[in-house]
Amino acid sequence: MLYIGIDLGTSACKLLLVDGEGAVLNEVTKEYPLSFPQPGWSEQNPEDWWRAVVDGVPELLRGFDAAQVAGIGAGGQMHGLVALDGNDEVIRPAILWNDGRTAAQVDYLNSEVGRDKLSACTANIAFAGFTAPKLLWMRENEPELFARIRKIMLPKDYINFKLTGVHCTDYSDASGMLLLDVARKCWSKEMCQICGVAEERLPRLYESWEVVGTLKPDAAQSLGLPATVKVCAGAGDNAAAAVGTGTVGAGGCNISLGTSGTIFISSDKFGVDPNNALHAFAHADGGWHLMGCMLSAASCNQWWCGDILGIKDYPAEQKAITSDRLGRNPVFFLPYLMGERSPINDTDARGAFVGMRMDTSRADLTQAVLEGVAFAIRDSFEVAKSLGIAIPRSMICGGGAKSLLWRTIFANVLGIPLDLPQTEQGPGYGGAVLTMVGCGVFESVQSACDALVRVAGTVEPDPELTARYEERYRKFRAIYPALKNVFPILK
Repeated sequence: MLYIGIDLGTSACKLLLVDGEGAVLNEVTKEYPLSFPQPGWSEQNPEDWWRAVVDGVPELLRGFDAAQVAGIGAGGQMHGLVALDGNDEVIRPAILWNDGRTAAQVDYLNSEVGRDKLSACTANIAFAGFTAPKLLWMRENEPELFARIRKIMLPKDYINFKLTGVHCTDYSDASGMLLLDVARKCWSKEMCQICGVAEERLPRLYESWEVVGTLKPDAAQSLGLPATVKVCAGAGDNAAAAVGTGTVGAGGCNISLGTSGTIFISSDKFGVDPNNALHAFAHADGGWHLMGCMLSAASCNQWWCGDILGIKDYPAEQKAITSDRLGRNPVFFLPYLMGERSPINDTDARGAFVGMRMDTSRADLTQAVLEGVAFAIRDSFEVAKSLGIAIPRSMICGGGAKSLLWRTIFANVLGIPLDLPQTEQGPGYGGAVLTMVGCGVFESVQSACDALVRVAGTVEPDPELTARYEERYRKFRAIYPALKNVFPILK
């Protein structure tokens, strides 16, 4: 049988066709636009996501027997607010995970409602990207639209709704809404009351591998698939990517270098960072995880190379960064192009190059961008270590992980071996694995990962280079505190 994995990303939808042995037989990518109506805002039209799936699936199946497709599973960008009216029509463009308009609402939740109460209700505090602050923003700034809401969805759940007609979500994705009681895996009545949202406006909760339904006749016809195809609940992109890299059960770690960057630590027990610098979410394997998330990771490199330098050949741009330059760059880069979440939680933070001189080269700046992202991930890595969590090694995935140079920088900034999965397809592959569990191919997510996930290669840290990066990281740590009070006056 065949299985379709969907990676509903910020810039594109990537579709994978996977067989029962876990081999990726075909892949298709469909891009869609991203809108920035005002500085710090980030929106998309959910219909663009659905159009990408409708256009992409027939192309994905070209040359294959569509009747062999048994299931579909999606991993998707988290936190986005998709508001539907009583006719299940989209009320307004989706407000995305990297949208920064909710500073006032975040301050209200964290200061007036209180961090302790939020953490007790949801295991997390408010961040600008989370869904609950967006609902408060809508209630305050678009009251007529807010009053029309009959269902609140997340991005990949909108795709599942279009496929099945079921209003659903999974625990991992719901964890990032600030509406879920993560410890008890149910909607928080207190948070619903604070946000003015009746619980019936929220979708039904599922474990990630659970089947939510089969294809509606019109969806089956549009996709060229049998109506018997099962659709599993899927997972938030980071949890799905973790499944795709085998980061499940107790003690696993995965670093993802996509548009955003994350460090993901899986556990079979519920736990909360007492300082709430790391998110405490449910995992797609039925357990939980701690996660640090930076808003701009590989997107920093895309911005630098594409928007500033005007090139798309990233490997060519990195050729000038030879091994002897590593750990010796005098230039630093703060990667806060969209503000920042973990661990500083500062919507006012901005990107900055620091340390430039008359002899600073283009290669210095390119290297600083790569190193700045690694240093920012290490900030969350250090929080995890402070909690007594041992991270002896990690998987690494995402578009940025394709660069051996960047993997080398990361391994030495963190001082641990980094394993690259043999099938590096991120959330889409995790979605396919989850639907294989839902279709009964495997008994559990753990057994599926044990059977399917293999390591293609490992980058080991070099002690001398790790020592040099240790010194550089200490200097990096001093830059943000020095600029923190400057950023708000730059608006």
